[in-house]
Amino acid sequence: MSFLPNLLFAIILFLGIGYFAKNVKKLIRNIKLGQNVDRTDNPSARWNNMLMIALGQSKMVKRPVAGFLHIVVYVGFIIINIEVLEIIIDGLFGTHRVFSFLGGFYNVLIGSFEVLAFLVLVAVIVFWTRRNIIKLQRFWKPEMQGFPKNDANYILYFEMVLMSLFLLMNAADFHLQHVSGGFGHYNQAGSFPISQFIAPLFDGMSNSAVFIIERGAWWLHITGILVFLNYLYFSKHLHILLAFPNTYFANLNPQGQFNNLESVTNEVKLMMDPSADPFAAPANPDAVPAKFGASDVQDLNWVQLLNAYTCTECGRCTSSCPANQTGKKLSPRKIMMDTRDRLEEVGKNIDANNGVFLEDGKSLLNDYITPEELWACTTCNACVEECPVNISPLSIIMDMRRYLVMEQSAAPMELNSMMANIENNGAPWPYNQMDRLNWKDEA
Repeated sequence: MSFLPNLLFAIILFLGIGYFAKNVKKLIRNIKLGQNVDRTDNPSARWNNMLMIALGQSKMVKRPVAGFLHIVVYVGFIIINIEVLEIIIDGLFGTHRVFSFLGGFYNVLIGSFEVLAFLVLVAVIVFWTRRNIIKLQRFWKPEMQGFPKNDANYILYFEMVLMSLFLLMNAADFHLQHVSGGFGHYNQAGSFPISQFIAPLFDGMSNSAVFIIERGAWWLHITGILVFLNYLYFSKHLHILLAFPNTYFANLNPQGQFNNLESVTNEVKLMMDPSADPFAAPANPDAVPAKFGASDVQDLNWVQLLNAYTCTECGRCTSSCPANQTGKKLSPRKIMMDTRDRLEEVGKNIDANNGVFLEDGKSLLNDYITPEELWACTTCNACVEECPVNISPLSIIMDMRRYLVMEQSAAPMELNSMMANIENNGAPWPYNQMDRLNWKDEA
C-alpha cells in the first residue's frame, strides 16, 4: 500500500501539467489569430531587451518601492521553485529531501529558500496593504472593478498561503528531525533560519500529529503550486511567463515612428501604376480585400495580441496618461484588458464551433472600446514608456483610429476639416496657397 501516495502524486502532477499544457496550446492558438508581422530583426537588441527588462526588471525600479518589492517576489518565485524539483522527485519515488546528500550546499539552499519565503510573505502583505488599505488610486480605476480587482487579491492570497505552507512544512520537518531517538526518515538535513522559530509551536504535540501536519503542509504546498500554475491562464499573472517573449518581440523602432499600412501602400502603388486597369477583376475573386486599420482582434497583429495577454494590469500606463489625468475616458490599461477579453471571447467562439469562428455580431470597436476613448489619445507614448514589460497600447489605438478614418470616415469634425484642407490647400489651414502671405500686406 506504500506506493499509493506516489501513484496519487503522479496522477495529480499529470493532471496539473496536462491541463496547463492544454491552456498553453489554446493561448498560442489565440495569439496566432493576429496578422503576421516580422519581429526577427536585430536579435542582439532583442535578447538585450529581454535580459534587461524581463529578467533584470530594469523598468520596474523606476518606481522604487513597488520595484524593490516586486524584485523580492520575483527572485523568491524563481529560486524557491527550485525546491519544487526536489518535491516532485520525493513525491514520485517516495524519498524525503532527496538532495540532502549535497551536505553544506543543501543547508545554504534551504536556508536561502526560507529567508526568501519570509521576504516574499512580507512583500505580498505590503502589496495587499497598498491595494486594499492605502488604496492607491491606480488600483481603483473603473476598469479595476469586479474580477480584475479580485484577481489581484486572489494572487496575493495564493502567495501568502504558499509561502506560509512552505515555512510550516519546514518547521514540522525541523521538529521531527530533532526528536529524541529520531523519527522515521526525518534525518537532520537543511538549515531553517526562519521556521526554527515556528517549530516550538509543536512542543507538547505527539510525533504522529506533527507528522500529519508536515505531510498535510507538503501536499497542500505542491497541490497549491499546481493550482496556481493553472490559474495563470485566467489571470493577469500570465505575465510571469509571457514577459520574456513580449520583451523579445517588442517594437525596436523609435517610439514616435508609426508603421505604414501595407494595404494602403498597395493601393497607392496600384493608383500610380500607369499600366494597371482599375476596373479589372481581382486575380483571386475569393480573396477578402485588405482592411485599412483594425476593428476587431483578428485585424491586429500577433504581437499586439501577445501584448494583451502579457498585461499585468499594474496601471502605470494609465497613471501616466495625460488624457486620463485630465478626466477623459481613455485608459491605456483598459485598452489592453478589453483586447484580451475580446480575444478570449473569440477563442471561446472557436472552441464552441469545432475550430471555426462564427460571426457573433460583436467587435473590439464599439462593443469593447469606444471611439471616444480612441480619440482622447494624444499619441504622446507615455503609456509605452511606462510599461514595465514593453506593451504598446498606442499601437492598438492607432490601428483602430486608422479604421475609423479610412474605412468609416468617422473622424472628429476638426480632423476631417484638417484633412480636407490638406487635400485642397496643401496645408492644415483653410487658406488657398495663393493667399498665405496676405498677412504681410496688412502688417
